[in-house]
Amino acid sequence: MGESVAEATLISWLKDIGDSIDIDEVVVEIATDKVDSEVPSEYKGILIEKCFKINEVIKVGETIAIIETESEIKITETIIEVDQNSNSNNVNNKLENKIIPEDNIPSKESDTSLKDSSNNRFYSPLVKNIIKKEKISQAELQLIKGTGKNNRITKADILNYLKSRLHKEDSPASDIHISPEINIDRIENDQIIEMTKMGKIISKHMSESIKISAHVQSFIEVDVTKIWNWRNRVKDNFQKREGEKLTFTPIFIEAVAINLRSFPMLNISLDGENIIVKKDINIGMATALSDGNLIVPVIKKADQLNLVGMTKVVNDLSFRARNNNLNPDDVYGGTYTVTNVGVFGSVMGTPIINQPQVGILALGAIRKVPAVIETDQGDFIGIRHKMFVSHSYDHRVVNGALGSKFIKGVKDYLESWDVNREI
Repeated sequence: MGESVAEATLISWLKDIGDSIDIDEVVVEIATDKVDSEVPSEYKGILIEKCFKINEVIKVGETIAIIETESEIKITETIIEVDQNSNSNNVNNKLENKIIPEDNIPSKESDTSLKDSSNNRFYSPLVKNIIKKEKISQAELQLIKGTGKNNRITKADILNYLKSRLHKEDSPASDIHISPEINIDRIENDQIIEMTKMGKIISKHMSESIKISAHVQSFIEVDVTKIWNWRNRVKDNFQKREGEKLTFTPIFIEAVAINLRSFPMLNISLDGENIIVKKDINIGMATALSDGNLIVPVIKKADQLNLVGMTKVVNDLSFRARNNNLNPDDVYGGTYTVTNVGVFGSVMGTPIINQPQVGILALGAIRKVPAVIETDQGDFIGIRHKMFVSHSYDHRVVNGALGSKFIKGVKDYLESWDVNREI
């Protein structure tokens, strides 16, 4: 899994108890934050226990299945550790009379595996039970400052947080959050449609982002006439030579990547009261799917790519996203996100920050508009290709000056485009 993956949902078992399994044979299918993946076995043997049921959520570090190998009994951990509530009644009787090394068996009684991947904190069984019972999300855990050794969250920390959360829920300000269990008047012929798995994930992710970050927006208008004309001149030869279509997206992402290098305090995450400045610039690219949902594949080390490389990566990720062929790591590790609302005809948008990032840029539709053009011979009215760029950022750590300077840098880069640039 990608290093930022916190949990997965089991969507189907491809093997039953007692089935033989070969090395690299797929045992189970999982879904991780909008991407479905197959999990192969690293060993050959017999499946003797399923630790989770279909649609159950599995934390990274927990065991999905137990396999008996042919040579000796081995306990294989496939990504994940046995859940305290998992059903172990199906364990093969062959285990009864065999000695199993204690170190190889995931202990249900001493399960301390719940791990916050963002700060490497572990939780005691008591704390884990409270987290599970009170349904405390990973996003909320990031906000809790641990007072134990190595910043570990103690029972007192959790109870104090729950008191604080209860107080917030009882306050008038909590009315701005819509309860998922509100009463809705239904007419007899109203159609009820259950949200898709991806829809549920997006809904939860967006709601948590609004609760976590202090969203604020800045807007700027960009004249992209030079880029429009330049692309029209080079796109046909580029496609013949590279076999790739040259769209505006890699050009805009190049501008964002270069400016993130100049404004590193937008390429950060906030962990409690600590700011984590990311070493790599990994730009998430919101991509529309055929069912209307969005997925955000990530362009790794985007500032190190030239425009040819950027175009190839953008096209590859877009193609695989539309065909549901992304790998889990393709959608993780993003440090900043770009979304193109212009493809739907929107002039501008106010996107929600993709946690745990602190900024997201929305690209509006490119339009032909009348504009005042300043020249040495005087001002005149002409037709220009322009677009609006919207910047949503987390006001807890990014002030208006920094947020505005960043998009001003993007504007300046695009408007100063070299029309003689070779690609």
